[in-house]
Amino acid sequence: MWQVLTSAWALLFGMFLLMLGNGMQGTLLGIRGDIEGFDTFAMSIVMSAYFVGFLGGSRLAPLMIKRVGHVRVFAALASAISAVMILYPTFPHVWVWTLGRVLIGFCFSAVYVTAESWLNNAADNSNRGQALSLYMIVQTLGIVTAQALLLVAEPDGFVLFVIPSVLVSMAITPILLSISPTPAFASTKPMSLKSLMDASPLGCVGMFILGGIFSAQFGMSSVYGAEAGLSVAQISTFVATFFIGAVFLQYPIGWISDRMDRRYLIIVVSVGGALGCLLGMVQGHIFTLLLVSAFVIGGMANPLYSLLIAHTNDFLDHDDMAAASGGLLFINGLGAILGPVITGWMMGTSLGPGGFYLFTGVLFVVLVLYAIYRSTVRAALPADETGSYVPMGPTGTSVAMEIAQEYAIETELETGDTTQKPE
Repeated sequence: MWQVLTSAWALLFGMFLLMLGNGMQGTLLGIRGDIEGFDTFAMSIVMSAYFVGFLGGSRLAPLMIKRVGHVRVFAALASAISAVMILYPTFPHVWVWTLGRVLIGFCFSAVYVTAESWLNNAADNSNRGQALSLYMIVQTLGIVTAQALLLVAEPDGFVLFVIPSVLVSMAITPILLSISPTPAFASTKPMSLKSLMDASPLGCVGMFILGGIFSAQFGMSSVYGAEAGLSVAQISTFVATFFIGAVFLQYPIGWISDRMDRRYLIIVVSVGGALGCLLGMVQGHIFTLLLVSAFVIGGMANPLYSLLIAHTNDFLDHDDMAAASGGLLFINGLGAILGPVITGWMMGTSLGPGGFYLFTGVLFVVLVLYAIYRSTVRAALPADETGSYVPMGPTGTSVAMEIAQEYAIETELETGDTTQKPE
């Protein structure tokens, strides 16, 4: 762990600043949109636009890096992010914000790809898992800390938009001054979606559903808070609690997953998420219980991401794991684009803010039912023949997922697991 910190501290610090900026702008737009009089469905389009850009960036970033190099891509796109954050309050129009969110999603995705490539280059076989864990922890802590910064000024002014713009600009400096040498970049040709679906139907369906759950959580929780009449301090606390739950429950669930049939754990975790949604929908008027529901939902949804990847890997040969990562991310991205739009539409009906919880809860229930069905049509693998659970977050890109896949393969090989995966 110490070796990773000493070799990649500047990169991790820069990523922390970037996540401060990203976490602030996501929540702030939900609050400011309510002030500007944007309706719920309009805000859902704005929030969904981020995931459109993110999905596009994850596909195009490797081509950009190969053409002009890591340094230019990172510096140019981080500068673009900083500029767009200033444009939000200058042009408070739905379509301007939507285009800005597409651009910011694209830029953040490409910036993550670049940073994760550098991180992989700084790690070796002995500490790759620790490096990835630190990276995910830093990302989550950045988002959580960002919520506190929303309290330093009023959301109807310019200050809260200037702060994330400055933070993103500052993030460039420690990374670019410390990174040497520039890593070689090689992208893996993705597995076809049909082959991936044949290998793990539950993994594919689960990733699509989880995309909708996470994007509703990440994109619409602040919109829910504004619609529910929460104060800025309450909204920031509410949003932060989703990610606090993710940090606390990621590793216990991961430890359990390596010791039982992962499908049963997917069912249990999804039931927990559904119950968290029910609590928020029924008792959301009590702020303490609202935070409990957010903790449970975040604590269930984020580990599910890693759990579904690990389950998919259980039915893949080592040579196919890295190739599968691109397909899983694409499926998750499609679900993420739809999540805020459907959530916003439901919140705009007679359901009101409760539509946020109803949509997320229904997705958890669908995942429960499908996992139960899959457990009846395919025999379980013995726990000692399954691969390792590697903590991952939905904010990671294909590079982070490939790092996780490499670590999972290395762990299996070190433990002597060379068993051929079942058809």
